Amino acid sequence: MRVFVVNSGSSSIKYQLVDVVSEQVVLSGLLERLGQPGGGADQNSAVDHESGMRLVLDRLGPEAATIAAVGHRVVHGGELFAAPVVIDDEVVAGIRAVSALAPLHNPANLAGIDAARLALPGVPHVAVFDTAFHQSMPAAAATYAIDRAVAAEHGVRRYGFHGTSHQFVASRAAALLGRPLESLKLIVLHLGNGSSATAVDGGRSIDTSMGLTPLAGLVMGTRSGDLDPGALLHLLRTGLSIDELDALLNSRSGLLGLAGSADMRDVMAAADAGDADAALALHVWAHRIRHYVGAYLAQLGGLDAVVFTAGIGENAPVLRARALDGLAHLGLAIDADRNGSPSREARVISPEGAPVAVLVVPTNEELAIAQAAAALVG
Repeated sequence: MRVFVVNSGSSSIKYQLVDVVSEQVVLSGLLERLGQPGGGADQNSAVDHESGMRLVLDRLGPEAATIAAVGHRVVHGGELFAAPVVIDDEVVAGIRAVSALAPLHNPANLAGIDAARLALPGVPHVAVFDTAFHQSMPAAAATYAIDRAVAAEHGVRRYGFHGTSHQFVASRAAALLGRPLESLKLIVLHLGNGSSATAVDGGRSIDTSMGLTPLAGLVMGTRSGDLDPGALLHLLRTGLSIDELDALLNSRSGLLGLAGSADMRDVMAAADAGDADAALALHVWAHRIRHYVGAYLAQLGGLDAVVFTAGIGENAPVLRARALDGLAHLGLAIDADRNGSPSREARVISPEGAPVAVLVVPTNEELAIAQAAAALVG
């Protein structure tokens, strides 16, 4: 069974044709500058999403006839969508209704959905939501302590993100450990330019570090992570506009704000060269991770494994070790030789017989979307 996976941005379409049985990518690509100056001037761009989707299908050629379903990444499902759904006009209206919660993403996702439904009307289309996995969080974890009427009117609660990745990685971790997912208590650390931590109990998300938006939680490439809301009020009162504050928190904070670069490799190199700001950035980054590991161990009431995934989590042994440094009293330890292995496979990096396993499990959100779509349409 082959699923065509579409990740549509405001000016791009990223796509893969995935064979769900073999888990292999048949064909993949990226179109850019959709609706931008120069769009359509070369073979890797298009004037808009509709023409871009036609170009993609031309690239697929005869393979287009093998598509059994189309899986669409949708960033925000609000409280309407707790699982993947087959797309119809009502679902499109629902995605549009919660777009205020993700104004930079949902409209772009909808543009891809509209273009793909027009280009491929004969196959089912499935929406897979970044937020859906976290809809299992209990009310105590999802609720902010503000006026209930205000929160309800504006949809203010913890939604969480990276859910497709967290769910996929949790399942792969269970397979690696040879145990049913339903029996496991896991902390999944999705560490990349965007980062989040999730407590997974029996295959269900019970808490996650991102909140109403992807700004909350861990220190990221350009995002601040957790911040006293009073600091935001202070900045507004002392001269920053709302747009300036938005840009500060989303685009000029995190590693970039602390160390001058959003690329963790640059920050590590600078710290090794004696840059005090870069060294502090790494300490803040690891401190925040340990904060969440400890909090989630308490929420889970026990722990079977900590799982590293995504760009930094999969590829930076030194940072994995730093993230769990000093947590031996919680049963968390890393074997230096295992951790340093250049393997690209899912693997255990904790010492033999450790009370809590530490794993590295590569994520694959496109495969996860393809599998979800295939499961839904049979």
